[in-house]
Amino acid sequence: MKRALTIRDRAIRDRGLNVRDGATRNSLRRAFDDLGYEVIPFKKTEQAVLDNVPKDVRLTVTASPAKGQDVTIDLSVSLVGHGYTVAPHLSAQQVRDRAHLADVVARCREAGITDVFVVGGDPTDEPTEFRHAHDLLVALHELDHGFTDIGIGGHPEGHPTASTETLFQALKDKAPLATHIKTQIVFDPAVILKWARELKNRGIDLPVHVGVPGAVHRQKLMRVSGGLGIGESAKFLKKQQSMFWRFFIPGGYSPNKIIKGLAPHMGKPDNNLEGFHVFTFNDLGPTEAWRQRMLADLA
Repeated sequence: MKRALTIRDRAIRDRGLNVRDGATRNSLRRAFDDLGYEVIPFKKTEQAVLDNVPKDVRLTVTASPAKGQDVTIDLSVSLVGHGYTVAPHLSAQQVRDRAHLADVVARCREAGITDVFVVGGDPTDEPTEFRHAHDLLVALHELDHGFTDIGIGGHPEGHPTASTETLFQALKDKAPLATHIKTQIVFDPAVILKWARELKNRGIDLPVHVGVPGAVHRQKLMRVSGGLGIGESAKFLKKQQSMFWRFFIPGGYSPNKIIKGLAPHMGKPDNNLEGFHVFTFNDLGPTEAWRQRMLADLA
């Protein structure tokens, strides 16, 4: 008689990918070789990155409504100076006007930053001439920006302030001005896959990087979900906590279920799923330890 799995058994099983199919393993190897981490610009973020993240891991820095756009650029420039490849978030709600945008672009160019991620962002008290990410993208392309990789956001589970059709049309409008899509956090691989296939059907032909939380500890996620001013990620966690806790294993959360669910579909002609983007919530030590375990598992 087969013994029922204990919580500890399931934890051990879920910490590894246990992928046997050769093509799927190859897709995952490529994805993990190009994995990126998202960090929040707090006072201790720079040192935490230096202490925990190898230089070959790509980074993005969020544009926090509580901190402002310039703090994002400050941290991005500092991390590039340490040898990292960094993509700052540019938020339509935090870039005040075209002069401010030109200053941001000039600082990025001077630092050698070639990647950015353009978002609409959460409304702030800061007046801005840009209403949406599309407005900011258009203004960006009117400048000699020099960026070679421009990401835009995707919402596989929709958005509380916009219809599904509105979201797809917005992506279609932004796609010619961008080079890839990064999704917000979604815990159901089937929902992500269905959305990625619909993108393809609608002619939105950009590579998709799926956003997953890193190996974040319970306490950190409780603080984040309580509200740290980091926009849609925090809102999502607050809204979806009941579902979120089901993904916990002893000691923290593992993103492996999402990754294993999508891995067999990566590289298939009916979608543009290309890789994963890790929301670390600055829990960098456990997330990097998780990445190293996955690389060893895939070796």
